[in-house]
Amino acid sequence: MPRNACLAGCLAVVAALTLTACGAAPEKADNKTATGKDAATATSAADFGGMEALVEAAKKEGVLHAMALPRDWANYGALIDGFTQKYGIKVEVENPDGSSQDEINAVTGRKGQDRAPDVLDLGTSFAVSGAQQDLFAPYRVASFGDIPSAQRDDQARWYNDYGGYISIGCDAGRVKNCPTTFKDLLKPEYKGQVALNGNPTKSGSAFGGVYAAALANGGSLDDIQPGVDFFGQLKKNGNYTPVESTPATVEKGETPISIDWDYLNAGYADQFKGKGVDWKVAVPEDGKYAQYYAQAINKDAPHPAAARLWQEWLYSAEGQNLWLKGYARPVLMAAMEGAGTLDKAAAAKLPQVSGTPAFPTEAQQTKAKGVLAQSWAKAVAG
Repeated sequence: MPRNACLAGCLAVVAALTLTACGAAPEKADNKTATGKDAATATSAADFGGMEALVEAAKKEGVLHAMALPRDWANYGALIDGFTQKYGIKVEVENPDGSSQDEINAVTGRKGQDRAPDVLDLGTSFAVSGAQQDLFAPYRVASFGDIPSAQRDDQARWYNDYGGYISIGCDAGRVKNCPTTFKDLLKPEYKGQVALNGNPTKSGSAFGGVYAAALANGGSLDDIQPGVDFFGQLKKNGNYTPVESTPATVEKGETPISIDWDYLNAGYADQFKGKGVDWKVAVPEDGKYAQYYAQAINKDAPHPAAARLWQEWLYSAEGQNLWLKGYARPVLMAAMEGAGTLDKAAAAKLPQVSGTPAFPTEAQQTKAKGVLAQSWAKAVAG
């Protein structure tokens, strides 16, 4: 996701874990559920004997390891604090500004170690590839049936959690005429000003930015190459800057135009108000691309009960509404609206977008990742 360098500010309640130290195998004195099943293979709260038993098992573990969760990303700070306040379980977030690929690397590189991540929040394309590598544990949260079928793995190894549309954020104090379309970004007046939130071969939001550019330039969900070519053109005419956009780089004036998810750009607009930055947000009509991030549980999670309880928390109405307050569209939004549990005031603040989004299939995402791996570096080199 990028969740790249410097994205988070005020990282209270974040524990940094050492990346290089050798980890010991976790202590698992009693990892059985109330029904006698190994917590690491539990596929629902019912395997624990119900939610109360799951809560009890998770509290015994007492901690949850996560990665790449900046507190100012989609209101994750409130989600982390809410989980700890409700269950008394400490959430340790390593490398909060890391990428989806960093999370996958930690799972594969720390198998059997206590410092391995318990849960993952990934760009969907990374969730798909992780499931293909058999890295995730199947688990159905109580609300699994309300998640649209197109946004979940049939085996429950991953399912979408929150998402939004690719947007163009712009510092109106530094940019005379803020762009609102991908076509606008080619104008000479934006020389050295257009940035992505990370590298699309590693970052979910940057991946989405290239996909959106493809849709704006004759491509499709089956063909991301026009998006790569578009950024190659931006690089050639001097408009694209390789600086990864973050709130810090925006404030410094290094990335006055940032292609990123609408919920992040909308959140930055609030954040920048008191800092003298007039941040404008537009969802480009010529490249409307929506995507969601996905949750997964490490198959070898050192705290398997806490990992499963974390998922239940995120997919509860309370957890979903906290994402909504961060301008992100929760995956259960339609179901919650029907049930009367949606925070209507928060929903009314979302950036307005017309039409119905189309989502790439697993095969399309896998193909797109392959194209990027082969052509991105060459397109923006130099």
